[in-house]
Amino acid sequence: MICIKTEIPQEICEIDDELKAIYHSRDSICIWVFNSREDRNRFMNETIGMLKDEREQHYQSFIK
Repeated sequence: MICIKTEIPQEICEIDDELKAIYHSRDSICIWVFNSREDRNRFMNETIGMLKDEREQHYQSFIK
């Protein structure tokens, strides 16, 4: 296990873990938030192998 100490805003901590997907790269951590567990799982399946920029674009189209 690797832990990186940081300050996480309380509003993010209060979101159900099943509605969050977390992605990291060398210089950032992204937390995607969804309306349902099914949406989160579908997003994760559709973005397997994508880089951060591709995932960001997919998320924007996904939530519209």
